Amino acid sequence: MKIEHVALWARDLESLKDFYVRWFGASAGDRHENAAHGFRSYFLAFESGPRLELMQMPGILVRGAREGRQSLGLVHFAVQVADRSAVIELTERLRLGGVRVASEPHLTGDGYFESCVFDPENNRVEITA
Repeated sequence: MKIEHVALWARDLESLKDFYVRWFGASAGDRHENAAHGFRSYFLAFESGPRLELMQMPGILVRGAREGRQSLGLVHFAVQVADRSAVIELTERLRLGGVRVASEPHLTGDGYFESCVFDPENNRVEITA
């Protein structure tokens, strides 16, 4: 058994898709639309591993937590890069591109070297090696 995909609701579907394509090398499939429900989505594929489904539809509730604060539910997902220098380099490129950094590159207690950034919808994305 394996995880096939993770889905995120989006306020701005195109902006969120562009973020993952630009910064993480995702390739976006064709946009799916269900006009009867106002539903739109993209599946994003990465070099390997599960896909990311981005979805938008009227009436979806916003989580109650303040922006940037932790809340129940999905905490983050992680993107693995080649090594520690790649974590540092990508984190700096994201920062220079105006992306908010949640945590600087560091060694964790469980042996990962990682940083964490916020995507345009304030989802946490860890960058690990």
